[in-house]
Amino acid sequence: MSLRSSPPGPLHVAIIPDGNGRWAIQRGRPRRAGHQAGAEAIRRVVDAAADLGVGHLTLFAFSSDNWERPPGEVDALFALVRQFMLDQASHWVARGTRLRVIGRRDRLPAILRAVIASVEEATAEGRGLQLRIALDYSAREEILRTATRFYTTLEISQEAFGEMLARVSHAGENFPDVDLLIRTGGEQRLSDFLLWECAYAEMIFSKKMWPEFGAADLEAAIREYHTRPRRFGRLPEEKAG
Repeated sequence: MSLRSSPPGPLHVAIIPDGNGRWAIQRGRPRRAGHQAGAEAIRRVVDAAADLGVGHLTLFAFSSDNWERPPGEVDALFALVRQFMLDQASHWVARGTRLRVIGRRDRLPAILRAVIASVEEATAEGRGLQLRIALDYSAREEILRTATRFYTTLEISQEAFGEMLARVSHAGENFPDVDLLIRTGGEQRLSDFLLWECAYAEMIFSKKMWPEFGAADLEAAIREYHTRPRRFGRLPEEKAG
């Protein structure tokens, strides 16, 4: 992993899908209805990402800070995630999509851990879209955990640290830097998501609530990304020399 270059090839898009609860409340519906609508948005955006040639897609499903929410809402979220993965597993296999879940697993319900392991195994041969879902995830915590292991390494480099970070987070060995970060719901902050990998990410903040976000919105964000100069601290080519 390099923080100073943008590798050629398919994009790594990361999404903070914010606004499920507000979307439901605005419609006089319970928050769980917003989360259900948000799961449907994830389904269509994952398919759209694959169709648009995105190589890696990382979705922030549950922050480590979300444990502060009411226990009933947390339980409902985990049940929704579990059912969503079970429902999508055969579809992902057919499309060549590989799932990996990043973040802590020790605090997740045992039944959810079992489903994660099952779907990861079922999709392990996927060579299409590399899908990552962040559950019980905190970038600062994972950077800290990586640092406590890194002091013993013989190679001190950004690439080596990034590879160890990927192992700590269950991301696998090939977890490229984020090219494009999208956050819905009108908020404009990272909220402890992929802080290391987003060092040079282009960011797009959408006012749409996540349940309203679809394939056309993802395509528009990718088009905007391609209009932005990517210099990584260097001068534009026409001014260099």
